[in-house]
Amino acid sequence: MSVTMSVRSGWFLRVFLCPLLFFTASLNVAADDDEGRFGLSERVPWHDSRVVGSPEPPLPYRTEPAFPKLEIFQPLTFDAEPGRDAYLIIQHHGSWSAPGTILRIPNDPEASDPQVVLELPGIAYELAFHPDYEQNGYLFVGQNVSNGEEPVTRVSRFTVDREAPYAIDPASEVVIIDWPSNGHNGGAVDFGGDGMLYITSGDGTGDSDTNLRGQDLSELTSKVLRIDVDHPAPGQNYAVPPDNPFVDRPGARPETWAYGLRNPWRMTYDKTLDQLWVGNNGQDLWEQAYLVTRGANYGWSAYEGGHPFFLDRMGPDPLTPPTVEHHHSEARSLTGGVVYHGQRLPELRGAYVYGDFSTGKIWGVKHDGQQVTWHQEIADTPFALSGFGLDKDGELIVIDHLTGFYRMVPQADDRPAAPFPTLLSETGLYRSVADRQTHEALIPYAVNSPLWSDGSIKQRFIAIPGDPDEAKVSLRGTGQGWDFPEGTVLVKEFALEFEAGNPASRQPIETRLMTRQQGEWVGYSYLWNDDRTDAVLVSKEGADRTYTLRDPEAPGGIRTLEWHYPSRAECMVCHSRAANYVLGLSTEQMNRTLDYGNGRVANQLATLEHIGLFKEPLPNRPEALPKLVDPSDETAPIEARARSYLHANCASCHVEAGGGNAAINLRFDAPLDRLRLVDEAPTQGDLGIANARLVAPGDPERSVLYHRITRRGPNQMPPLATTRIDPDAEALVRAWIEQLNAPNSLSSGAE
Repeated sequence: MSVTMSVRSGWFLRVFLCPLLFFTASLNVAADDDEGRFGLSERVPWHDSRVVGSPEPPLPYRTEPAFPKLEIFQPLTFDAEPGRDAYLIIQHHGSWSAPGTILRIPNDPEASDPQVVLELPGIAYELAFHPDYEQNGYLFVGQNVSNGEEPVTRVSRFTVDREAPYAIDPASEVVIIDWPSNGHNGGAVDFGGDGMLYITSGDGTGDSDTNLRGQDLSELTSKVLRIDVDHPAPGQNYAVPPDNPFVDRPGARPETWAYGLRNPWRMTYDKTLDQLWVGNNGQDLWEQAYLVTRGANYGWSAYEGGHPFFLDRMGPDPLTPPTVEHHHSEARSLTGGVVYHGQRLPELRGAYVYGDFSTGKIWGVKHDGQQVTWHQEIADTPFALSGFGLDKDGELIVIDHLTGFYRMVPQADDRPAAPFPTLLSETGLYRSVADRQTHEALIPYAVNSPLWSDGSIKQRFIAIPGDPDEAKVSLRGTGQGWDFPEGTVLVKEFALEFEAGNPASRQPIETRLMTRQQGEWVGYSYLWNDDRTDAVLVSKEGADRTYTLRDPEAPGGIRTLEWHYPSRAECMVCHSRAANYVLGLSTEQMNRTLDYGNGRVANQLATLEHIGLFKEPLPNRPEALPKLVDPSDETAPIEARARSYLHANCASCHVEAGGGNAAINLRFDAPLDRLRLVDEAPTQGDLGIANARLVAPGDPERSVLYHRITRRGPNQMPPLATTRIDPDAEALVRAWIEQLNAPNSLSSGAE
């Protein structure tokens, strides 16, 4: 789902000015401000929003503060200290960097003054208490720290005094194991029921497994390691257990228990069920959690979870798929959890409870050792979930990276007094839906390069609730959607021309909303009734409908259009984190003129700044800021037209970490010779084309990009939201590829 979709071929103004067919807005058009340089004179407050809460039944659990008086910023862990009525907590002070601190608090809901136990030079990730901790005081810490030459992930043992105040002497540190790692560091530690210490490691690099460690058994990276710290080998501080799965494989690190992990974040061993769980951050599209098994290959970076990534990187062992995985439509930075056996939440006993840092969602999953027997979303919080813990009674603790510690409690039905609007007329976005009149506070907008949506005709509006002096928008850099305040609703209307060439036959069929609540965006679709007097909320699964259109160019003068109303999860597939979710509301898309009515044609950026929409002033005059061009504008250079089309229709995924694992970068501002596109061999299938290239200069027929754009069904691009080929885009991309064999054509960038 996209709030940036628009009509193709420069129809914007005709649509916007068609009063009989489309919505009208009671705009505050400037009468004489600066000789009419701006389209609007002021921003009208909007206090009528009913787009609040959710249409779904409440989830079974909510959270409440566990230590209301305790203030700890950026906590990462919460562990009950064996033998003492206290908890140890890791706190970090940088921006996901060093230094770190280990704190202690009493087992008291009134706790307010944490004791500093140990200052660490690196960022610590997890703690593990030795099975005989009450006697020996051995505390194992996983952290990322410099060794004087390079960053390493290190597991150290510290000794906690056995007498009050139970301090830790930094000089007691014994380095157990370390390895070079500069990103995706792992560093989780826990003891299994066998007394062995389990340790996680990530691929140690950045996106796309730069150093190809995911399937490399010769290194300590991208693994779950298993070592014996109680019976060290001569000259070492640990030994390799003889029953580790790779001890006899030539070239393999014998410490390996399982491999193929990208960025493991949180590991837990549950002694009751004898289960070892690891949460893993995916890259482009998927997040995973694994019930770890001996010798497993979890696939990175040949696979992202259970999905092909770079299959030619596959290692010597077959893929073990994730136990659970989540698309980025609902999870974007998975935080591993703990197995619950407490008394307060009986329905969750035996469940591995985990969550997501970005969306605040929490799930539970039960596994009987052979298969998943239950899996459900159980809470949706406003938190940045950095971890989970268990208190002295085995009750669940939820860790918010910003505000501290919370308990899960059964949910009361605390939905807003006014239910979520199931009719468009109930949203507060319109003065009269039947008369096509939007609320006067809605701000119309258009984009330079529209997303193709099967030839439908669109209008767009911004609706921001609250005081205009406080609820403002923050700009972002090129290629990034703007930041909007809580409660924002972005509106897009879709209409079809039911008789080709007859504007009077245009009728709305769908209204899509994107709304920002609890710091995240959610999409909703409304389906218009047949008499066009209102629209009904589509269920979360989405819907499909067939429309019959009169078209003299179609056989028999009639053609049908299969229209898909997206599910709520599908809405967030295209609205990727790489584009900051809102897509078309970016500087390069919004930097254009718009006819605001009554003869006022003005630059959108200048107008929005004039009415006080932005938190900060524009960084430059609009004419000096980046902008896309209309792909249908034949007066513009073909390079700029094609690159603008690809940016709008493809670059929400096909950028770094955007979801397009073809590793190409289709941003309009990237130099052409740095797109990893031209004369590059395809890595995700060649569609049966001989000597295929992603783009073969001068040869569209050998260009996979061209063929994906010109087909519908398997291997089409974009993969969602369209069932018809865009004929203008087909001609444009073909012409662009054909001219790429011209002298110096590969050195140019987008204009």
